[in-house]
Order: sequence, then structure tokens, then C-alpha cells
Amino acid sequence: MDATHRLAAAITRAASLQTHVTIQCLVDRGRVPDAFRAYAYFRWVDDRLDQGQITPSERLTFLTRQQALLENGYRGARPEDVSREECMLLELIRSDTEANSGLQLYLRQMMTVMAFDAERRGRLVSQAELNEYTHCLATAVTEALHYFIGHDSPPPRSEARYLAAAAAHITHMLRDTYEDTAAGYFNIPREQCEAGLGAAPDVDSVPYRAWVQSRVHLARAYFAAGRRYLARVESLRCRLAGYAYIARFEGLLDTIEQEGYRLRPEYSERKSPRGALSLVGSVLQSLSGPRAPRALPRALPVGPHSTRKP
Repeated sequence: MDATHRLAAAITRAASLQTHVTIQCLVDRGRVPDAFRAYAYFRWVDDRLDQGQITPSERLTFLTRQQALLENGYRGARPEDVSREECMLLELIRSDTEANSGLQLYLRQMMTVMAFDAERRGRLVSQAELNEYTHCLATAVTEALHYFIGHDSPPPRSEARYLAAAAAHITHMLRDTYEDTAAGYFNIPREQCEAGLGAAPDVDSVPYRAWVQSRVHLARAYFAAGRRYLARVESLRCRLAGYAYIARFEGLLDTIEQEGYRLRPEYSERKSPRGALSLVGSVLQSLSGPRAPRALPRALPVGPHSTRKP
């Protein structure tokens, strides 16, 4: 295990035990080190951008440097003055020998996500911007899934390809509402605030909870379509990872629904033994279900330039 592999594994384990276990158990053997690097590098970038003591100018300088490392790395540049964490990115680029690979798409889409997060801090953003944000992240997550797990089994062509990850992001933004707002990130679109919720909306108000309900319903529809997509994926390990990912976030939706769509500052997710068993049961149920393809619901927007509402 080289230095960047050790560092990446340590960062991943500290940030998300589920991600660490998924990589160790399900990723194609030859791609485990890069899977750790791919997760850990952007975990590090995100943490740096979220540091409370960093100034807007320093944040921009840091992000610009990371963007340059990515662009120049794919042009063959190998800079010497880089940090241990930046070496993870350079090692990923060095190992990427496929033209237009899923790894390259992951790296570029995630860098776009980082840039948007840094730019939107402290301001309300439009529904269209949030839609594009979700689409970029969903693309990154899904392409990484197929690149690292079951890479030799091409995924099916489907309009629903990115919907499970889009649903997870919708759920993630609901879950992190309090934490993100405190840090200056607003996960409710400007249009909703201008329609009557105000610049500092009350999350316990009836209109806000109605908006949360609409997002929960959309996420559930996306997850349902995502499950049908995963049922057509040939790789068992890829299906297992996808179903576990969905089950984790569906548990959050259950909690939000049970509490009347009233968000709270913190959620335990699947940390308890009962929660963990529920997740395992959900995954096993998904794996035992039918694998026959079904049509995508017409109401679901599917592309980055459609009438998406992710």
C-alpha cells in the first residue's frame, strides 16, 4: 500500500465507515486504491472549502489551484510542489488510461460541484441552479459506481441512469438543512423564498413543510426508478452497492415522513443495530426482486436540460 493509498483509506474511514466498507468489499480488486483516492480527495477539498477561518479570497485561490491541477494533469503536466492530498488527484489522473472514462467524468463533475458550493455560499440560488447542482453530483456518483464496481460489465442504457443518485442528493440536502444554513448554504430555492417563505424561512412553518413533502415525494419516485435501473445491471456487486446506497437514504425519508415533514438538526441514520438490520433487509429484498425492465414513469424529468426538478 503506497502513501496516497494509506492516506486515502484513512480519510475515507474517518469520514464514512459505510463508504470504507463498500470500497473494501465491493470495488473491483485492481481499483480499490483509486476508489479510496477518488472519495478521499474530494472529501479533503470539501472540508478545506468549509473551514470557517478561510477567507473568500483564500477559498477561491484554493479552488482555482485544484481546478488547474485537474486540467493540467489531463494534459500531461506533473507538478512537483503539491501536497499529500493533491497527490491523490494526480495519481488518479496518472492511472486513467481510458479515453472519456467514467473516472474522468467523475473528477470533472465533482470539481464542478465543489466550485458551485464555494460560489453559492451566502446567497440564495435559483431552482435551475440547484437542479444543475444535483445533476452534476448524480452524474459523478453514478459514473464512479460503474467505473469502480463491475467495470467489465457495461451498464444498461437508460433514462433512469442518474435518478437514484439524484434522489440521494435531494434527501441529503433535506437532512443537512440546519448544518448547511449555519454554514451559509441554502438548500431551498430562491423562488420558494420569494413566493412567501421569506429570506430566512421557518422550517417548522406549514409552507416550508409542504415544500419538504414535495421533495420527499420526488425523491421516492426517483429511488423507485433507480431501483428498476439497478435491477438491469449485470454486476451483482454493483447492484448491491447501489441498493445499499438507496436504502441508506430511504431510511431518512421514512423518518422525515414520520415526523410530519418537520426537519431537525441531526439524524442518526442507520447507526443503531436496528437501523443497520433494516438497511441489510432492504438490500436483500431488492436483490431478490424481479430484474425485468420496466418503463420509466413519464412524470420524471430525466436529462440535464429537460424540465428537471431534482
